[in-house]
Amino acid sequence: MWDDDELTAAVKAACAGDEAGFTALWRSLQPAVLRYLRVVAGDAAEDVASETWLQAARDLHRFTGDGAAFRGWLFRIARHRGIDERRRAGRRREDPAEFGADDAGRTGDAAAQALEHSGTEWAIGLIAGLPPDQAEAVMLRVVAGLDVATTARVLGKRAGAVRVATLRGLRKLAADPRVQARGDENFVTRTREV
Repeated sequence: MWDDDELTAAVKAACAGDEAGFTALWRSLQPAVLRYLRVVAGDAAEDVASETWLQAARDLHRFTGDGAAFRGWLFRIARHRGIDERRRAGRRREDPAEFGADDAGRTGDAAAQALEHSGTEWAIGLIAGLPPDQAEAVMLRVVAGLDVATTARVLGKRAGAVRVATLRGLRKLAADPRVQARGDENFVTRTREV
């Protein structure tokens, strides 16, 4: 992720219609948006990320602010698209058996299996297991790097509630036996940073 000055320059260029500026924004922020949406929207994260960027491109002419404000604005769009997806998924429960899907005999793609077991996916899976308010707060504060005030605006909560949710989430992660067995002190260290 870029620093705020670089992000601000890319935002200004994108708002002026520069395609390279928008591309720079996408390259900088897409990984964090996708990680956040994996927690919020699950398997639909890539589709929701696409919808997020489409809406951002459509509404960019209305945006005013610097790089930090853009990051908050983008994650707010992502959150709303993620909530919309959860509602849609709740209304259309699908049974894979209806479509003749039979995964019992498949061995799977080795690259996909490796990605599934990578450290990032492992951590995102742990975070996704937190209560939703804590998971979102941890993803926005720690993974996306938003400050408390911006995270509060994205979530529609008070700054104190964001701090508490983040702290509780990080403490739960630090106490998780899977984290302790792995010897990952980063979660413990981050609880002191909140």
